[in-house]
Amino acid sequence: MSKPTAGIFGLTGCAGDQLVILNCEDQLLDLVALIDIRDFLMAGSANDTGCDLDIAFVEGAVMSKRDEQALRRVRARARTLVAIGTCAVWGGVAATDESAPRDAWLEEVYGPTGADYDSLPARALHEVVQVDYQITGCPIEKDEFVSAVANLLNGDAPLLPQYAVCVECKFRECGCLLTERGEVCCGPMTVAGCNARCPALRIPCVGCRGPAADANFASATAMFTEGGVSPQDVARKLRTFAPQGVQQ
Repeated sequence: MSKPTAGIFGLTGCAGDQLVILNCEDQLLDLVALIDIRDFLMAGSANDTGCDLDIAFVEGAVMSKRDEQALRRVRARARTLVAIGTCAVWGGVAATDESAPRDAWLEEVYGPTGADYDSLPARALHEVVQVDYQITGCPIEKDEFVSAVANLLNGDAPLLPQYAVCVECKFRECGCLLTERGEVCCGPMTVAGCNARCPALRIPCVGCRGPAADANFASATAMFTEGGVSPQDVARKLRTFAPQGVQQ
């Protein structure tokens, strides 16, 4: 029986999510034994760029006509498309301020040649094509990726957290940076999955994984206000990584 075919692709971004996949180490050997990775430019130069794919994993935001064309080609090839990383899922840092004077910035940075650059406002993948599943994170977590692949191979949707980072903070018995120190921590509104890595090190959460579906935003806003933190300050932090999520 042939193995499911897969491709791993990058649009405009830091390629950190692809690097996480390569850093799966021993688990990567298990993955290769279960799926036939046909197209993965970061891992090798001998790729089948035209074959049909059972699963395509795509990172990065759509920030140019070239990105859009590449994404549409991948979507046409793939039976299932999975957005990986905060840029692919939410637009990422590049989408923070869509009202910015893009043409003026291009001219300021690149001079007269900036007008000829293939540059568009950042978009998440689902704004361009249909996305079947998403794995958020900046970058994604290795364990979440491996678990998602296992779920997909079993014909199931990936099981990913919907609750907030604060839940993981409590599991780790971390002190609350908001109530104890009055710091702007986005943990109450940010989707878990990172094992509260930053708050456990006494670093406030900046919302890099995007908003949690199960977050109680009204309660969190009231808690921030009571702690002397402006809800606008929290919104600004959340918009840094997931502007579209905050707008919704």
